[in-house]
Order: sequence, then C-alpha cells, then structure tokens
Amino acid sequence: MLTNLSRRQLTKSNVAIRSLASLKQGTPSNKAEKLSYFKIYRWDPENPMQSPYLSTYPVDLNECGPMVLDALIKIKNEQDPTLTFRRSCREGICGSCAMNINGTNTLACLSYIDPKAKAIKIYPLPHMFVLKDLVPDMSNFYEQYKSIEPWLKPGAPKKEGQAEFLQTVEDRSKLDGMYECILCACCSTACPSYWWNASTYLGPAVLMQAFRWISDSRDGATAKRLEQLDDPLKLYRCHTIMNCTKVCPKHLNPGKAIANIKKQLAGH
Repeated sequence: MLTNLSRRQLTKSNVAIRSLASLKQGTPSNKAEKLSYFKIYRWDPENPMQSPYLSTYPVDLNECGPMVLDALIKIKNEQDPTLTFRRSCREGICGSCAMNINGTNTLACLSYIDPKAKAIKIYPLPHMFVLKDLVPDMSNFYEQYKSIEPWLKPGAPKKEGQAEFLQTVEDRSKLDGMYECILCACCSTACPSYWWNASTYLGPAVLMQAFRWISDSRDGATAKRLEQLDDPLKLYRCHTIMNCTKVCPKHLNPGKAIANIKKQLAGH
C-alpha cells in the first residue's frame, strides 16, 4: 500500500510530467523556417511507363539533423513514405547509404547538408542498374568481390595446438588503408573504366580488396591470386584517373593498391 508521503511524491511527479508535456506542445518556435530543397531521383519499377524524374522536397533545417541521411529519413517519415533508399548504421561503417549527392559519390550519413545550397540533388550511384529510386543493383559488384575469394588461404595447415595464424606488427601494418574498406562502391562507380567495362573490369574496390589478401603475410596463395588478376580486362582497364581515391568516404587509396598489383605482376 502507498503511504501518504509516496502518494504526494507520485502526485507531484505526474503534475511535473503534464506540465512538461504542455510546455512542449504549447511553446511556439521562435526560429524562422530555414528551408532547403532536396531534388531526389525517382523511379518505380512497378510503373514502367513512367520515365525517371526528380521530385523536390522542402525541408526545414531547424527541425532536421545535419546530415543528408537525416533529411532523407525526415522526408520519408513526414512527406513521402514511398521514397526508397538503403541505410543502416548511420555511422559511415556499413556503406549502405552510398549515393551521388550534388555530383559526388559519397555516404549520405557522412555528407553534411549545405545550408547555402539552393538545392541538393541526390541520385543513385551512377552507371548501375536501379532497382527503385536511390537503390542500385549491387549484384554484379558482389559477384566480382566473391570472384577474388576474399578469405585467408594459409600455405600450410595449423600445427598441433596452434590457435591462430600470427603475423608481426610490421606485416599487420601493411594491411592498413585496405582492410577499412566498407564495400560501399563509391569508388568503383566513380571510375569511367568501370562504367564502360563493369562486366569484365573488377573495379577499384574489388582490386584493392584483392591486394589486401595479396599483402597478407599469413596467406599462402599470393602467386595464384596474382595469376588470376593478370588479365587485360580484369586489371588493366585502370588508367590511373584516380577518381576512386578522390571520392572514397573512408579516405583510402584504391588507385595506389591497383598500381601495387601491377608492380608485383611486372616483377613476378
């Protein structure tokens, strides 16, 4: 049973909660609207007679988070629930929200909204088949990644009682700048060679991951991995334009990794 003291405390708590709720509902915002306009690519496969088009959505930046992904989520929640895009971690780790924002491939969760821009144009990653709106078909990209067999292939089985395949600190440091890749495909879809040869050229992201395993001191399949890449279409479509390195949201250097593969093949 409640004592008189606990009843008084409960009553005061309820009054405080009701007062706070009424304050939130009844207090008008003193800030003037700070509108930004988002022009977003739209295409619905269920309406094939409708050509792709841009839809414009106004967003009050006073009531929105600082990132483009915040605006997209706000638009979907409050204006147009049919808007389709991928997102997951919101921390630049998963790579799901890769798209072309104002002409540059990037992650929506890491892209700040420019309050001075008259309009922010958002498209899916370029030169990929579109499933719907901002969602590209990543099937070919993932098949190419699978083709390089991105897993450890030890040269010898574990010895009795061996728990792990160890490497020195120096050998481990050789993987820096490659293992951080999140496979968002921003780099590959910024590469003109990949645009025109996506069925044969592996592209910057996949080639950098290939070099990540070539560089791993614990791997015993280096020669075979290099042999599989020694192909005029898989590897040598790269002309060192370096678009890949410019757009990488993780600040990696796929162009350098591709050059290192070519060096190793030249000296092999």
